[in-house]
Amino acid sequence: MSIELPKEVRSRAIGSIERWFKENADEPIGNIQAEALLNFFIAEIGPSIYNRAIAEAQASLQQRVAELDIECHAEEFGHWRRGGRQR
Repeated sequence: MSIELPKEVRSRAIGSIERWFKENADEPIGNIQAEALLNFFIAEIGPSIYNRAIAEAQASLQQRVAELDIECHAEEFGHWRRGGRQR
């Protein structure tokens, strides 16, 4: 599965990479190099981040489903436990 970023997000990410290099590295990085680095990170690390996010979403949904079972459970055949016969 290929991870695609919207154009605006890609542009901002590339700008952020360029700024990081400008402020933290000995040499600045050009726009084309920053885009290549972003593409590498998306291809190499992106799937790990995506898989982790999916696993967390699944765990959260499973927890909510378990809570739903408790919240929506209706007692069955409870007449006799409430005191038996009622007239």
